Amino acid sequence: MDIFDTIKEQIENNPILIYMKGSPNQPQCGFSARTVQALMACGERFAYVDVLSNPDIRANLPKYANWPTFPQLWVNGELIGGCDIVAEMHESGELQTLIKEAAASSAAS
Repeated sequence: MDIFDTIKEQIENNPILIYMKGSPNQPQCGFSARTVQALMACGERFAYVDVLSNPDIRANLPKYANWPTFPQLWVNGELIGGCDIVAEMHESGELQTLIKEAAASSAAS
């Protein structure tokens, strides 16, 4: 399977997905740590991909997403953004609403 097909499949099969450096329990960069903290505060399960242990994804996801940096948060197949956007959405309460809706819609299907 082509790497772009793999990325597409990961995004389609996980309603809440973060591409990050490290894991939620052991983030390997401050931006990933801040993004995961905001996501965890929403209280819903989410999937993650460690781009440090997946060099093909790390190299190709920026082309696929047209977004150059990590982390990247995807919700219901749509790129939400990186650390700054997620942090702003968390502070405004928008992130909580978005994540709860995504979790509820995936539980219903």
